[in-house]
Amino acid sequence: MPDVDTGVGLVMLLVHFAVIVVSIFAFVMSLTYSAEAYDAAGKWSKQGWTIVLGLGALLSVIGIGLPIFISLAFLIAALVFLADVRPALAGLRRR
Repeated sequence: MPDVDTGVGLVMLLVHFAVIVVSIFAFVMSLTYSAEAYDAAGKWSKQGWTIVLGLGALLSVIGIGLPIFISLAFLIAALVFLADVRPALAGLRRR
């Protein structure tokens, strides 16, 4: 955990908390849609997304000190899911 006594430490703590929230939210959202919806939207499979997002959420919560590029890759996966996949899946429900 970063040193909270410094301003940089506080910012890093807030960023880490935001990554945890985004990762968990993306993982939970990936579970709410059916596997058929992923196929109909032409996206990667539900199993693939839930494994990647679940692993990313678990590792961000545990905070085992992964190399920054691995943590960044999981964050990017969560953001791609929220920005691209989730709207496509939600669009299928509205029709």
